[in-house]
Amino acid sequence: MALEITDGNFEETVKNSDKVALVDFWAEWCGPCRMIGPLVEELSQEYDGKAVIGKVNVDDNPGVSQQFGVRNIPTILFFKNGEVVDKQVGAVPKAALEEKLKAHM
Repeated sequence: MALEITDGNFEETVKNSDKVALVDFWAEWCGPCRMIGPLVEELSQEYDGKAVIGKVNVDDNPGVSQQFGVRNIPTILFFKNGEVVDKQVGAVPKAALEEKLKAHM
């Protein structure tokens, strides 16, 4: 299951991780977010132990969302060594997310 990433645990979970991280910024009311959510869950199972896969609810965690300038959702940010290395805005097929994830591993 994808990690629940919050304003409180972002630093520890993503910034300080030695693994590549895929972070899905989403909200309950967002239709495209509901489409991409199951894909993020699948990736979290497939890459368990190899990458950090998590979700940030933008309504509950405005701090981290603002820190990275997330204005549209779903936005997926890819982190390596605590820095944003790639970005995907909007719903896309799982293969597109997996390709970006693999490119930074």
